[in-house]
Amino acid sequence: MKRNIEIPFVDLYPQYEELQSNIDNAIRGIIQKNDFITGPTVNKFEQAICKYTGAEDCAAMGSGTNALVCALKALGIDECDTVWTVGHTFVSTTEAIVNVGARPVFIDIDEYYHMDLEQIKDFNPECPPAAILFVDLYGQTPDIDKLKKFAKKYKIKLIEDAAQSFGSEYKGKKVGSLVDLTCFSFNPVKNLGAMGDAGAVTGSKKLIDRVRMYRDHGRKTKFQYETVGYNARIDNIQAVIIQEKLKKIDLWTKRKRKVCHRYTEELKNIVKTPLEAPWSYHTYYVYVIETPKGTRDKLQKFLTDRGIGTNIHYKNPTHTTKAFREYNWWPLPRTEYVCKNILSLPCYGTIQEHHQEYVIKAVRDFYGN
Repeated sequence: MKRNIEIPFVDLYPQYEELQSNIDNAIRGIIQKNDFITGPTVNKFEQAICKYTGAEDCAAMGSGTNALVCALKALGIDECDTVWTVGHTFVSTTEAIVNVGARPVFIDIDEYYHMDLEQIKDFNPECPPAAILFVDLYGQTPDIDKLKKFAKKYKIKLIEDAAQSFGSEYKGKKVGSLVDLTCFSFNPVKNLGAMGDAGAVTGSKKLIDRVRMYRDHGRKTKFQYETVGYNARIDNIQAVIIQEKLKKIDLWTKRKRKVCHRYTEELKNIVKTPLEAPWSYHTYYVYVIETPKGTRDKLQKFLTDRGIGTNIHYKNPTHTTKAFREYNWWPLPRTEYVCKNILSLPCYGTIQEHHQEYVIKAVRDFYGN
């Protein structure tokens, strides 16, 4: 059919327009000073993240995946260990566990798309996991107090994959200072995004010192190599870009939440719309609907034919993919069901009102409402 309109799934340019002069000047300053890696620029960025999140310390990283790997290494996770996680997330969560030599164990998810401890089967309290790597999927946290209580009982380390939840809150407290280590991604499409890859780990000074060591080839000083590490350093251009965007993150989040709440109000009687957990401030990395069984792919095509960009977060559960199938210990019915029926709609704070109305109408038309 002939398209009269094109609505992208994501549109990042308005963020740049809003801060263009500041970003351009910051990048120019890096180039003029030949200040490309580490040093005071990164230190200043890390301090800004600490101030915003309330974390004791922060290590800026080259990516969110780097953050996960170095966090696991800093906590001593290795080939002797198992780590509980979820199969409904981006693959890097599991990839990081396997890359440090540990074995992932997948746990099913609840109505908020978070790890559901009630679904754990055959748990032997004599052999608990070394760590739980939980995910703040789509922009809100699970019930962290519940996870901390369980972890404390069995002496389990907690790592928060907060790649999608920068700015989110748990019971009024910012994500970043709630568990042993928190890992952020600043991929361009994240609510706080770089113009390339970047990430960060927050936590205690003792643990972050270890993260920094693994980040920089395993060294404490220039020629003092303590262990085998990685080249996982952020570049300074990304650091200054993120720091400029950090000044706007609360405003941008409020705008995005307004868009999401409108979707929910208009579509809640047609599809299953996102639930906001009572303990969490949801920052909506993406807006995900759960379609009536068997209709997702047809709806996606219907929207595509009308110029509406969509995406699926995520189509294939990690534990069903070839790379990680050997770690699939038991069925995860909720995970497998949602991956067949979820769809992400265009969602950004600068979407034009009539464009959002067009998306809403298209979904209604598809379901005959």
